[in-house]
Amino acid sequence: MKKLDKSGREEKDFDKKKITEIYEETLKGIREGEVVKGKIVKIQKGDVYVDVSYKSEGAIDINEFPEPAALKVGDEVNVYIESKENEEGNLVLSKVKADESKSWQSVLEIAKENREITGKVSRMVKGGFMVNLGMDAFLPASQVALRPVKNLADFVGKELNFKIVKIDRKRKNVVVSHRKCLEEIREKGRDQLLKEIKVGEVRKGRIKNLTDFGAFIDLGGMDGLLHITDISWGRISHPSEVLAVGEDIEVIILDFDKARNRVSLGLKQRTPNPWEGIENKYPLGSRVKGKVVNLVDYGAFVELEEGVEGLIHISEMSWTEKLEHPSKILKIGDSIEALVINLEKESKKISLSIKQLETDPWILAKEKYLPQVKVKGRVKNIVDYGAFVELEEGITGLIHVTDLSWGKVGHPKDILNIEEEIEVVVLEVNPDNKRISLGVKQLTENPWEKISERINVGDSVSGMVKKTTSFGIYVELEKDVDGFVPSEELSIEGEKKSASDFQIGDKITAGVVELIPDKREIKLSIKKYLGSSK
Repeated sequence: MKKLDKSGREEKDFDKKKITEIYEETLKGIREGEVVKGKIVKIQKGDVYVDVSYKSEGAIDINEFPEPAALKVGDEVNVYIESKENEEGNLVLSKVKADESKSWQSVLEIAKENREITGKVSRMVKGGFMVNLGMDAFLPASQVALRPVKNLADFVGKELNFKIVKIDRKRKNVVVSHRKCLEEIREKGRDQLLKEIKVGEVRKGRIKNLTDFGAFIDLGGMDGLLHITDISWGRISHPSEVLAVGEDIEVIILDFDKARNRVSLGLKQRTPNPWEGIENKYPLGSRVKGKVVNLVDYGAFVELEEGVEGLIHISEMSWTEKLEHPSKILKIGDSIEALVINLEKESKKISLSIKQLETDPWILAKEKYLPQVKVKGRVKNIVDYGAFVELEEGITGLIHVTDLSWGKVGHPKDILNIEEEIEVVVLEVNPDNKRISLGVKQLTENPWEKISERINVGDSVSGMVKKTTSFGIYVELEKDVDGFVPSEELSIEGEKKSASDFQIGDKITAGVVELIPDKREIKLSIKKYLGSSK
């Protein structure tokens, strides 16, 4: 008789032995340490229960799942078999280890094929970073970028492409490089750039580095050199005056060498050469305005416009002053007016003058300081051969020592003092050589012209000791007329015998033994005077 179930349907006989065999076969297919696919059957109290067709479900902490809130019963997930049976007889599963195992297999495959892998820089560690590839990988600081990075912390949290450069299978350690990816991009860009590049074309680039001699521009695949002389038509001492690292600019290809991967760039060439038509802008004799940009021993450079400078030679700075250095009257940054006195377009030279904006005062001096005219001036310098006297600003004359006095002068400082105001007579004016000869003695008559009318040989004369020497004494007989008593003529027996016995200011009487007016010499003798008076 057929056996019926509760619904009235025929109940089939089950082969219990067969079911047991199938169940045991299923158990054999699950091995510890492998990843299997399972189904979520329950989510309860922070645990996710997963059925992997084993005798029991395994519980996994919900925090092992990357998006816990999105989980639902029935979802299929990959899990890692940690243990078929723990101390409590339960199946032990791990979602984290399943993901890591999957990532490890993926890393091995990508490394074998030398492909790029995407990961997120998670944190800084000693010597570099840890990168999350689904598993941790180490990124050395030297492999972050093509060039050293100032602030490495800026990379934390960034998602980047990497190349796998080292794998330790035993320890499951992975070392990655972002720099390798950048180098490949750069190499491809360089090859493409060298195929397309043409002299004279304009290219966009980014300033990568600044040096004393120029700037390196990233053209998107390779660097080009923008030399400092090609940055501006004007004068710059360093590229940082007009450029900044990270700035985007447009440059012109001046030259390139495919074999050596070198590209020369220009920036100033994007604007017209300011020396074109220069002769029309700055004709000879024209007055120009500019700014002093440099001072050198021989003159001052003046910027007339960007890229155009003129030189004021030190000889063109003043009609009257002999300057040792331009800084005596100019300084960098001064705005000045000058006269164009020469222009050489081919060699890009403009000669300027500031003194020629005014009339040469020495031309006027010839009319103003006529010979025999009496003028006043101030002693500015005293030298062995005379004294320099300033008559007006920039006009200085010389009194030669022989024109200081009708008498004999040992040194000009015996008569004159610095800054002393004196009256002089103009003797001669030479504007070509910028010289004026002056005289003081010419203010009075020459007392030696008619000396023989007042003094003769044999006369007795009196005077005051003016100077003593080892060989005799000088006696002032009248203004600018001196007599000399040699040592051997100083005394007779019983009287003073040497010059040291006399003091300046002593009054003496002596006899005239020799008179030479042309040489302005009068020889005296105390000895003969005293001897004749006996």
